[in-house]
Amino acid sequence: MVVGGDATMARYEITHAGGSVEHWNEEPGTEWMSRFAGLYERLVWINPTPQETWEYSSSVSMIQKMVDGQMFPLTIRGLE
Repeated sequence: MVVGGDATMARYEITHAGGSVEHWNEEPGTEWMSRFAGLYERLVWINPTPQETWEYSSSVSMIQKMVDGQMFPLTIRGLE
């Protein structure tokens, strides 16, 4: 499975039910990521934000851990 997105959000949007800023989510994002990981043999995250800025967002590192480090920049090299 390939997921695309900047992964930049508040930590609570990943870790807490109701954490979404757009609507009430009954389960935390970690639950959904666990489901995806259980359904698909491979899980890859494509991040359009410049890779040199990833370290400034704790949520990016959280997502990287959830996808076993399989986060790549949205560049030709990253897509390879």
